[in-house]
Amino acid sequence: MDRRLTPATDRVALDSLRGVVQRPDYTPGQPARLAVPLADLRAAPDGARDRQLLFGADLTVIERRGDWAFVQAALDGYCGWLRAGTLTEEMPRITHRLSAPASHVYGQPDFKRDERQLLSLGARLSVQGTDGRFAHLATGGYVPLQHISDSPATDPVAVAETLLGTPYLWGGNSRSGIDCSGLVQAALTACDIACPGDTDLQRRAFPQVDQIQRGDLLFWPGHVAMAASADLMIHATAWQMAVIWEPIADAIARIDAAGEGPLLGIHRPDQRLKTRSG
Repeated sequence: MDRRLTPATDRVALDSLRGVVQRPDYTPGQPARLAVPLADLRAAPDGARDRQLLFGADLTVIERRGDWAFVQAALDGYCGWLRAGTLTEEMPRITHRLSAPASHVYGQPDFKRDERQLLSLGARLSVQGTDGRFAHLATGGYVPLQHISDSPATDPVAVAETLLGTPYLWGGNSRSGIDCSGLVQAALTACDIACPGDTDLQRRAFPQVDQIQRGDLLFWPGHVAMAASADLMIHATAWQMAVIWEPIADAIARIDAAGEGPLLGIHRPDQRLKTRSG
């Protein structure tokens, strides 16, 4: 079973895995939510980063071990360890998402006052009211109304374009740093299209097609890009350490010349697949 998608540690597994995996103990899990702007999801306590979680992410806690918690993300089923202090059991109804590449949470509804937090595209918000040009969050603080939405975006490429120039970060999922699969997941999730977190999982999730159209995904070994047209793509690349546009033909030739090819195929996200985390 894939470690990344298996809600079990060496000690405890979710009740749903009884009879599937053998563990000393099983649990129904404890609902929780990420209460900080960004948290690394790690392969082991204090281990390497696999992915990142954004503010408001819904989680199931499977095991707590000291300062760490092993969780499964509702969005895509990804499992891993994060700092237990980043979690809260307070889970007001999610009403909005951050639709801007990034925004600040202010202590007062005034952009001249000090900011408290920096949120990234896709953060999930509970808005309890408005005050002038700001949304008042149930979790505390104020976010500019221009930066939030209560409905999905409609064009994943346009969403990805808002992250142009974002620095490349292995396992990154935020405006502060993002990798190739993180960019694809952010763009599709903003449009309420379900998408796994890693490149190999994304390639298996979507059907292969022969002709490139806008929104299709192009896969190489360990890399993915999103087509803006039959000739142009957008991707987060360690080659330039940023999110960039690149002609598709140039990318194919460059990656092949570097010995990192070949192009494995073109896959089309299924817009009927809705996210598991509303």
